[in-house]
Amino acid sequence: MTPGTPSSDPLLGLWATLGEPRLTGELARSGLGWVGLDAQHGHFDDRSLRDTLGHRSADAAPMLVRVAANDAALIGRALDAGADGVVVPLVSSVADAEAAVAASRYPPHGARSWGPLQGSRPAYGPGSDGGPHDVPLCAVMVETADALDAVEEIASVPGVDMVFVGPFDLSLALGLDVEDLLAATGDGTPLGRIVRACRNAGILAGAYAGTPGRAVLLAGAGFSWIAATTDTALLPFGVEAVRRQVHGDA
Repeated sequence: MTPGTPSSDPLLGLWATLGEPRLTGELARSGLGWVGLDAQHGHFDDRSLRDTLGHRSADAAPMLVRVAANDAALIGRALDAGADGVVVPLVSSVADAEAAVAASRYPPHGARSWGPLQGSRPAYGPGSDGGPHDVPLCAVMVETADALDAVEEIASVPGVDMVFVGPFDLSLALGLDVEDLLAATGDGTPLGRIVRACRNAGILAGAYAGTPGRAVLLAGAGFSWIAATTDTALLPFGVEAVRRQVHGDA
């Protein structure tokens, strides 16, 4: 499938917030397509990122780190720790996107400083500068009105591999209810415009859903990388599944 095209079979991922390396590692081996480690609003700090990324098994799903800010030092440390890519928040302009790309890539394609990884992954593994990436090295978040206004230009910045939508912040910025934002997916809608920009640029369109129901809406809109649930949401879901099995509920 060409990146950026609508897909009836999106790559479903987990958004990890608890900052617990062992739990996250087990979830990454459960059949998920990818895992996002949230170092902006979640509990992943420098130590837990390194423990999670450095001790994952060879069969674990790809891991992206949402860094706390569009900051070269934070981006470099996440990648040095072994992240397959970064999700950079609050990218509202071409200049912001260019800064995220520069921090993600080594010269001559960027300005990232080289350093040996602390984890078990090679320094030139997924996310190096060898060409198109099956796993996005640099994903930039569209979550402001300014970002939406510039989404075509942002998606076209060389080195941006994915535009990732934060629907809650974007809905707040646009003065919309998040459910109304997700339900409106035509060409003239915010989500439709973002998907079209990614398709035209030949890059991936990703988004945070948080629930399977929202994931269905985002898949229908054409997003191909979707965070369909969270680590915290899976815990009560698992308890409910056990209860149903024990009590024989349908």
